[in-house]
Amino acid sequence: MTIALLTLLHLLIPIYWLGGDLGTYLCGRAVRDMTLSPAERLFALRLLLNVDMAPRTALILTLPTGLTLAAVKGWLPLPGWSLGGAWVAALIWLSMAWAVHLRHGPASEGFRKADIAIRYGVMAGLAGTGAAALAGGVPPPFFPPLNLPLRAGAIALGVPARRQLAPLFPAIAALRAQGASEATDSAITATLQKTTRSVFCIWAIVFIASFIGLATPL
Repeated sequence: MTIALLTLLHLLIPIYWLGGDLGTYLCGRAVRDMTLSPAERLFALRLLLNVDMAPRTALILTLPTGLTLAAVKGWLPLPGWSLGGAWVAALIWLSMAWAVHLRHGPASEGFRKADIAIRYGVMAGLAGTGAAALAGGVPPPFFPPLNLPLRAGAIALGVPARRQLAPLFPAIAALRAQGASEATDSAITATLQKTTRSVFCIWAIVFIASFIGLATPL
């Protein structure tokens, strides 16, 4: 029963991840749709920001759920204290990510910097651990260390995507205050097109990682 519940939870994570990303993609198309009124586009933006928390949450939870499932199935010899630590660390990280979402302006700056720092640390840890395991040879199944660099890649793509979104917020503020204009529409469209490429790459990584996890044992 425990393994079944853990497997179900771990399978639901990519479902909500990809489904949430699809929702943000469709909302993004509405935000840059110049045939809609400014009010409709701003409403689509609010939906985008809220729906985007599904993939952000899934990215964080995929780590402790995957480690726990691998330990319970005997794929990774992890002591209980390390799994408990992984869950505590993940929940702290998750609380920071939600604080960034719920707070605005200077109130969220500290959480935002901490969230970015954690992402870099987790990214380096996953990539280094996976590379070391693969280089040194690992016993079957092969996919747990293979998935670690893939998870690091998803995080790595998310960090520049945030920077790419930076020009969006002044443009949205102008849309809210002054209504639509050619300059505002161009800035919104260009920014969302840049992030779309990163999102498509993340989709590919999540799909590959999910397939590798299901195609066991490798």
